[in-house]
Amino acid sequence: MQIEAIDGFTARCQAKGVRREVSLFMLQDEMPRVGDFVMVHVGYAIQTVSEAEARTAWEVFDQLLKAAPDA
Repeated sequence: MQIEAIDGFTARCQAKGVRREVSLFMLQDEMPRVGDFVMVHVGYAIQTVSEAEARTAWEVFDQLLKAAPDA
């Protein structure tokens, strides 16, 4: 997800039109900035990633969804 705004340890993030409030607590040693991309798991940003890594991950997720029998 890409960070749109930060307030303390909470970031408003978006990915593919979906917006979420995400905790940055786990990244407090290397705080990301607005515009950075983060990998999010259960509401927590767990890793900062490059834009290329983020786009590649979304491409893989889209391919998995297309291949899923119930998609």
